[in-house]
Amino acid sequence: MRHCSVQVRGLLTRDELDRYNALMEVGSYLESQTRYDLAYHVQREVDMLIQPAIERLKEKGRARDRATEEFLETLNQEDED
Repeated sequence: MRHCSVQVRGLLTRDELDRYNALMEVGSYLESQTRYDLAYHVQREVDMLIQPAIERLKEKGRARDRATEEFLETLNQEDED
């Protein structure tokens, strides 16, 4: 089973994180039983579960980029004065 990044995991809601942990446990068990055919479906469910957190992470990055751009614009304006 592929884990998501720590950054994404940190943006999961409590319910999403509980479901993520349960799915990873089931998937790990299935892999230990060499039931990769079933683990594949669990991994797909994990991938769908983490999509909202990935979008939240992207939005945080965009917000940080906007803040940086605004900061640089204020620096440029100060230099012009």
